[in-house]
Amino acid sequence: MTTSPELPGVEIWRGGVNTWDCDEMGHMNVRFYVVRAMEGLVGLAAEMGLPHAFAPHANATLVVREHHIRFLKEAHAGAPLHMLGGVIEIGESEARLLQLLVHSATGELAATFQTTVAHVTPREGEAFPWPTIVRERAKALMVEIPERAQARSVDLSPAVPQASLARADALGLARISLGALGAGESDVFGRMRAEQFIGRVSDGIGAFIAPLRDIVAEAAETPPGRVGGAVLEYRIVYLAWPRLGDRLEVRSGLIGGEGRVMRCAHWLLNPDTGQAWATSTVSAITFDLDARKAVAISPAAAAKLEERSVAGLGL
Repeated sequence: MTTSPELPGVEIWRGGVNTWDCDEMGHMNVRFYVVRAMEGLVGLAAEMGLPHAFAPHANATLVVREHHIRFLKEAHAGAPLHMLGGVIEIGESEARLLQLLVHSATGELAATFQTTVAHVTPREGEAFPWPTIVRERAKALMVEIPERAQARSVDLSPAVPQASLARADALGLARISLGALGAGESDVFGRMRAEQFIGRVSDGIGAFIAPLRDIVAEAAETPPGRVGGAVLEYRIVYLAWPRLGDRLEVRSGLIGGEGRVMRCAHWLLNPDTGQAWATSTVSAITFDLDARKAVAISPAAAAKLEERSVAGLGL
């Protein structure tokens, strides 16, 4: 594997952006960033001494506990990309990994991931200690977190998730997605593929976020012509993993908005049990599709957004 003199880590994935990876905003959809991250995780696991961690016959695998993602530069159809990876820290059975998605033509960062993983049994998902070879290889893969990969607008303090269907009802959170995990949406061990969470939020976000974007656009000093949106930063905490046929419901609410950023929370819930599958906080912008830049939130818009925000909402 090759290394980059500008960015830390070893190369763990290389490819590009397909036309069908892009959404109505004209850039690669968030779900496909996570698809690349999960494929890159296979490469990084191999570098760590677990080359078969994601094969059906594996004796051990990695399950993602958390994703912290920063989306830094749009990726359009045809853009070549590659990913670098390394180890930030490693404990008894968990590790925090760095994954950097890079525009190959320019060396600019497209996105960064701090990925917390656990070393688990493949089918039961029970954590157990890392083998000696992983600890030894991790030493050679240790990296520092670049400034642009560090948390900026989301809190990475230890998570104490409070998401549940009962609490979503009590807070009046909007249902933006409802369905079930289908064939092709799970991994070789039967657990939901990680991109399904962020993908289902993306699929259902339009009706929820459009009125909020309109508030920002209409009160802007220079109202944009065509308005869209873009995500800047995400923290996802995976609490349990749905399996084929399990039902999924996403509830969403506005935390607040200022500067150029709106902050929201999205909860992936089990409508049958009321328990949470995953929970997240996200920072996003209203996007001028012609100028390809963020629209500032005026004081008047901020006041209207405050009226729609949910007090105490978070993970």
